[in-house]
Amino acid sequence: MAQGAKPGEGGQLPGAKVNPYIASIRNSTPYVGLISPPPHHDIYSIEDLAQLIFDLKNANQAARINVKLVSKVGVGTIAAGVAKAKADVILIAGFDGGTGASPLTSLKHAGLPWELGIAEAQQTLVLNDLRSRVVLECDGQMKTGRDVAIACLLGAEEFGFSTAPLVASGCIMMRACHLNTCPVGIATQDPELRKNFKGQPEHVINFMHFVAEELRAIMAQLGFRTINEMVGQSQKLNTNKAIKHYKAQGIDLANILYKPDVPNHVAIYNTQKQNHGLDDVLDVKMIAQALAAIHKKERLYLSYPIKNTNRSVGTMLSNEISKVYGANGLPEDTISINFSGTAGQSFGAFAAKGLLLKIIGTGNDYFGKGLSGAKLIAQVPKTATFKADENIIIGNVALYGATSGEAYINGVAGERFCVRNSGALAVVEGIGDHGCEYMTGGVALILGNFGRNFAAGMSGGVAYIYSEDGVIDATKINLEMVELEELLEEDQTMIFQLLQQHQTYTASKKASSILADWPNNANQFTKIMPTDYKKALALLAKEKKQELVGKLH
Repeated sequence: MAQGAKPGEGGQLPGAKVNPYIASIRNSTPYVGLISPPPHHDIYSIEDLAQLIFDLKNANQAARINVKLVSKVGVGTIAAGVAKAKADVILIAGFDGGTGASPLTSLKHAGLPWELGIAEAQQTLVLNDLRSRVVLECDGQMKTGRDVAIACLLGAEEFGFSTAPLVASGCIMMRACHLNTCPVGIATQDPELRKNFKGQPEHVINFMHFVAEELRAIMAQLGFRTINEMVGQSQKLNTNKAIKHYKAQGIDLANILYKPDVPNHVAIYNTQKQNHGLDDVLDVKMIAQALAAIHKKERLYLSYPIKNTNRSVGTMLSNEISKVYGANGLPEDTISINFSGTAGQSFGAFAAKGLLLKIIGTGNDYFGKGLSGAKLIAQVPKTATFKADENIIIGNVALYGATSGEAYINGVAGERFCVRNSGALAVVEGIGDHGCEYMTGGVALILGNFGRNFAAGMSGGVAYIYSEDGVIDATKINLEMVELEELLEEDQTMIFQLLQQHQTYTASKKASSILADWPNNANQFTKIMPTDYKKALALLAKEKKQELVGKLH
């Protein structure tokens, strides 16, 4: 949810550091800066977080879902909510950690020590009988076995190390991680500087070995045989040396060291696994019917009724496809599934290539979240008495973080459409506020009205907006990183093809009316193009041309 060393702040990777390799990993464009905004735009409540955890468990049932929280006043209450949202691990991050790219103001003035956060989280979880469900982890400049022992006695059972192993690997803490000038070759993409890296895995192993040995010695002194016996035994912490010092007179550590008085049956460490409720999801039926088609790559057509309690539909099925074929998935439209009704949250989340999921009806929030190659279609029922292009048929945060695939929406989408899209093609007949925010790739074709703050932080991809008179309200567009342009010939060709597909898949009246007067209607579209993205595309084209010339010679 945030970082202990700079809570409430985002991060930025400068364009100079985004080389083709980094861009391929992050599914973005080389030489275009990457922004990590401070808020998570799919999470505005504990219920939203619970949905994300459910999505991730559907996407990989074997995964442990770890939620990172910042050490702060009230973190215990947040941790209780996260435990109820069915996280497997809760990590409390302290203010001392962080990268060398953290602003000095953050390093010096933000966040709280992990000791305060871990103590409050442990006490609140135990008092509410939630501690048994989750593993409690702690990090933030842990360096010694003594640090681990204190964290364990305050309530943690897992411990994160980062700075110390980095130092063991050769880091000299120059704090130039963001400048691409790391002299020991760790935080840099410069091939010459990377030659300076002398770290070996054995250096980190050796460091961890000594931490473990020191912890064992402390455990022996205190009379504990296992970590589980030690968790939450805060009465074993001797504070006399600290609070009897003249500089610390008057400090009261009672609240931090408080050990809740609970019945014996209430566990004070993790004793059970979370029940994620995955046995009853609709995908279990779908997988049973589709298993042969997955392995034989045979075409399959299925139909199901759907209701709003059917969440993350298609996600577990996509995981089965990914386990066999990886990111390549199945051939296009191998498994086509029609749904009728109202889909719950995260319809088609992380849906894999080879799936075609069509909902005739309406969808909730997170439609197509993390779309990974599938084709999603939302169509208004033929019996509908309302105009599709004037009514919202899917909820907020559609196509959040989509990486590839296509979506055709025969109606209006809610707010935050295509936020963080990095490669999907989407056609929609209208959207709410904050559309295409932080988008890094892909195409968004909007055949109607759009809300305010469009294209904020949009560093890549292209958006096209249609208006009947060819004029759009530029005050609604955040022009900090984008420009308005007229269409090129290749843009017109792409829009024409997308409109044809949209009409084929959804029987859209809006698409039909635009196509009826083509190419005249091509003039009614406005192109939204990120400036850095445009420069990067020109640079990549130049590099490719030089490469071809080099091969010819």
